[in-house]
Amino acid sequence: MSAKNKDDPHRTGQLGFLLIHGLFGAPAEMRFVADGLAQGGHIVHCVKLAGHCGSLNDLRSTTWQDWYSSAEVALEEMRKSCDRIIVAGQSTGALLSLLLAANRPSDVTALALYAPTLWLNGWRVPWYARLLKLVRFKALGNLISLPDLYPHGIKDQRTREFVRKSFSPGDIGRPAGAVLEHRWLVSAVKRVMASVTQRVLIIHSRQDDFADLSNATYLQRTLTGMVDVVVLDDSYHLVTVDRQRHIVVDRTLDFASRVATEPVRKPRILELNLDVRQRRRQATCYSSNSRSRRVAG
Repeated sequence: MSAKNKDDPHRTGQLGFLLIHGLFGAPAEMRFVADGLAQGGHIVHCVKLAGHCGSLNDLRSTTWQDWYSSAEVALEEMRKSCDRIIVAGQSTGALLSLLLAANRPSDVTALALYAPTLWLNGWRVPWYARLLKLVRFKALGNLISLPDLYPHGIKDQRTREFVRKSFSPGDIGRPAGAVLEHRWLVSAVKRVMASVTQRVLIIHSRQDDFADLSNATYLQRTLTGMVDVVVLDDSYHLVTVDRQRHIVVDRTLDFASRVATEPVRKPRILELNLDVRQRRRQATCYSSNSRSRRVAG
């Protein structure tokens, strides 16, 4: 699903948004945000992650690497029309956004993370979810079906009922194998998180039923770039469709306006690599001089 600037949809040099939905989700959960960003004059693309919007067997057969590949291909396509790209993700999509920023620093200008989920520790997560830590093999995980628990991450009753009616009988179960893939994705993100230096906006609800606010505070402390945090007080996990979705759009547009006025910076990782090479040369010169002095002595 794509939305383009109405004034000139083919104009390059624009600031674009790549929106990534969450685990068990679909691009539709990003539609409201996408429409708001497009009305703000930005090119917007919502990617469909591999294995989603199909059968549960489709989801069981995919890995987090497949999800990441879907996002990476979409990013490469957006680079053809946008000089700057903000990658924005909901829940698991936020983790994929972080991974893109770490692996493609020259292509990702900034990040907007909506309810980023490193840990399933919200108030609605059942006690037996902790037992999933004992599952280490995906074949076993795919034999376990998890219920999609009420209130489905949505506080607004009208929106929640609309989403619930869209479920088909085959959508009710959630393969634990996909949750295991999410856990492996979290491990991959943590390994490279220190290299994410882009500016970041985090929007998280204090009442999140799946991912406690501690997910957002952890990222704020750990990420090395500038981090803006917005804490919502009247939404659950799916902040892009819940009661305060207008705030999500407004804060994201405000964030984009600040990003657009900032000068383009080279990825800090390149500077760090240069410093390492310089230190190595200095160490080599010092070692050579030391050997020369010992021979002369």
